[in-house]
Amino acid sequence: MKRRWLSHFSRGPCQSHHIVLAAILLVLMPTPPVHAFELFGIQFFGSGDTVEDDGIVLGTPVSYTVTFDLYQPEPQPELDTGTLRSASALWQQKDEPAAGVPGLLADARGDYRRLLGALYAQGFYGASISIQLNGREASTLAPDVELAEPVDVSISVEPGPLYRFGNVTIINQAPMTTDRRDRVELPFELGLRPSEPALSGLILRSETLLIDAWRQQGHALASIASRQVEADHRTRTVDVTITLEPGPPATYGQLAVEGTERMDPGFVAYMADLPDGEAYDPDDIEEANARLAALEVFRSIRIEEAASLNADGSLPQTVFVQERALRRIGAGGSFSTIDGLGLEAYWLHRNLFGRAERLRIDGRISGIDSAAPEDFTYRLGTTFTKPGVVTPDTNLIASLGAEREVLEAYTRTGAGAELALEHPFWPELVGRFSIRGRYAEFDDPVFGEREFTSTGFEARLTYDTRDLPTDASSGVYFDAAVEPYYEFSYGNPGVGVTGEARAYQGFGNADQVVLAGRIRAGSLAGPSIAETAPDRLFLSGGGGSVRGYAYRNIGVERPGDLVTGGRFLLEGSVELRARFTDTVGAVVFADAGYVDAESVPSFDENVRVGVGGGLRYLTPLGPIRLDAAVPLDPRAGDPDFAVYLGIGQAF
Repeated sequence: MKRRWLSHFSRGPCQSHHIVLAAILLVLMPTPPVHAFELFGIQFFGSGDTVEDDGIVLGTPVSYTVTFDLYQPEPQPELDTGTLRSASALWQQKDEPAAGVPGLLADARGDYRRLLGALYAQGFYGASISIQLNGREASTLAPDVELAEPVDVSISVEPGPLYRFGNVTIINQAPMTTDRRDRVELPFELGLRPSEPALSGLILRSETLLIDAWRQQGHALASIASRQVEADHRTRTVDVTITLEPGPPATYGQLAVEGTERMDPGFVAYMADLPDGEAYDPDDIEEANARLAALEVFRSIRIEEAASLNADGSLPQTVFVQERALRRIGAGGSFSTIDGLGLEAYWLHRNLFGRAERLRIDGRISGIDSAAPEDFTYRLGTTFTKPGVVTPDTNLIASLGAEREVLEAYTRTGAGAELALEHPFWPELVGRFSIRGRYAEFDDPVFGEREFTSTGFEARLTYDTRDLPTDASSGVYFDAAVEPYYEFSYGNPGVGVTGEARAYQGFGNADQVVLAGRIRAGSLAGPSIAETAPDRLFLSGGGGSVRGYAYRNIGVERPGDLVTGGRFLLEGSVELRARFTDTVGAVVFADAGYVDAESVPSFDENVRVGVGGGLRYLTPLGPIRLDAAVPLDPRAGDPDFAVYLGIGQAF
């Protein structure tokens, strides 16, 4: 027989039924409790997963064949048949034998509920579902029934008409707010309004939004007091009434910290920054989680609220943490046919003195394209970071570094130090102020040997809304900096200004195609090129700049095919990225770079352009990049083409 699972009770022409009552009646039927059933967020039994047999032998494996028939007298374009088939355990497991006849019967009886839930989720409340084993309805079979193999399983579903929302009533809805941060999407914006398809999941999502709206206004323990969902089969509508219980406004209560081993629990509470007596705001909780995660000390973080308010209206909070290992080492590399091989490694201590102080030591060797070590570039540096200075959001960063850099334009041997404060004004906008000092000896073919000693400061702002920095498909990135300085060897003041902008736009299903663009500009005012340290001047070219040209070899051209840095830079790149599978993608790109001898460009020099394409192998750490590029306007000595290998997108 074919069982009308929603409407098998009386269905007069003007009657409506409580859907939750129908679900409970289904559960009370004599069906073995093997699978969980959940409707409107209520799990009536089970854990949500198939129950293991815990050593109980269900029977000899039974083979079966299955057909899935969908009857639609009227086409229903809103019905996702793929999702419906996916809801059936019998259909999903059709290539494997069942765990005996009892197991097959349990899957069949569970499928009634799973299919009904999938139909409710898509707005179909008047369905007929029949599941037959060897021609007999599964719901009528005894648990010890014997079935001849292979068992012929037949699933037939008649979804019926699409139901739409009728009357939608929300009682005790949170008042509208003028605070942009407290704004929560309204249920009607989500689709919970008359005449829209009555998707059951939409009701649950709307309830979450309604609770969030009260919580954003300080009512931490807001909840759903009652829910009424009624289907009227005559009008094919579903009426919804949701009543909220906002509860009283809350303040932060005592903050406890659990799970610390080497970390100071008082410092963890300070960094969470949820002071006693302040008004509750879930945005504060989210920021506290992000701030604690940024310490890079914890493997897991959970901020748990108490179940009830204290008599004074305060809500106690507990931070549960699990610490990571103290130390970490890492290594990486890059390769191009022009610049050779680059190798780098670091050692990191995450929690030096118990307050998440980080000490990192970095080493790098690059330009490994010959057997002469004196032609390699070397760098050794150390960085100390102390979080929570001045405010919980402010970091103090101190760094020292020494480097020998060998380029075609110059060779530099020097050292530098920096002391910086870094502070996020909001999650997307970070400011940094640093004081710098450096000394270096230079040897270049144009000006010979020189020494430069300078000090100055840098102010920098970074705005970043990218969804994934290593492989963005949406968002923008802006970075701007100004650096006034004084150079002692020649007695010259100067100021450098740089800015960079990047934008990403995805297209298609799951952003399988991404258009990415980048532009970078810089200008240096003050001394002449001859009295400016070459590493302050601008050079372009290389894997992260203009591909197809040698690393930092696009600059101001001098007699004898020599190049020096300039006082103005303009670079741009555009990429079209495509993803063919979950792990394989490709890209085509064009890069351009221009360097001028003056702070204000004349554009008398040629703009260098490189074009090419590449492959991407996508990993959890970022894409592995293989690019090949051709310079369109090569100088004497420039390569015919270049190949680059690295991790992460070019920008």
